[in-house]
Amino acid sequence: MKLPRPLHTWRLTPSQAAKLQQELRTHVERQDRLNEIRTVAGIDLGYDPAAGMARAAVVLLSFPDLRPMERATAQRPVTFPYLPGLLAFREMPAALAALQRLQTTPDLILCDGHGLAHPRRFGLACHLGLWLDLPTIGVAKRILVGSHPPLDESKGAWVPVRHEGDTIGAALRTRRGVRPVYVSLGHRVSLQSAIGLTLQCAPRYRIPEPLRQAHHLAARPEPDT
Repeated sequence: MKLPRPLHTWRLTPSQAAKLQQELRTHVERQDRLNEIRTVAGIDLGYDPAAGMARAAVVLLSFPDLRPMERATAQRPVTFPYLPGLLAFREMPAALAALQRLQTTPDLILCDGHGLAHPRRFGLACHLGLWLDLPTIGVAKRILVGSHPPLDESKGAWVPVRHEGDTIGAALRTRRGVRPVYVSLGHRVSLQSAIGLTLQCAPRYRIPEPLRQAHHLAARPEPDT
């Protein structure tokens, strides 16, 4: 896929990066602006401390039948320190490089991380969605900020995650009796749609299929170029 013009430089101090998040969050679209969804990508990110490299794996599936279509990996040197709430500045260059290797532009991207459910309301899913101007959803395994009441054990049950008086996401049960995942909108997707689409992408396992396959690819990365 062809990437748009860069949204900003990566040569930022931590204070500049946090300020940039505050500025960019005002451009995040919290309502649906979706075309027909025929493809969905899952992106998994990680860090190789021995090599000092950020790694990204992306898998593109058809939707709604979730058949594999494409896959790509990339790694890039890490130039930004490890700071909670600013991980996108370490990992997103690798994510963009992996996405650029896809032949098809996804209609929707699921990110292994948070979107609006972030201290400054601008997590990885928001950042990536705004950079690409594509619909994105954050699906995280753990809560970052906020809290939620107990939720029912049945598949599809969800409760809002709230922080400082705002609803920032949802704790969603994708399988009966398993721990919830934490869903938040990234860009161009409402929270209600994000919950429904995440469920459609998780027919069998706790982790939605695009992210589950991306995680497996990340564990056995292909040679980088």
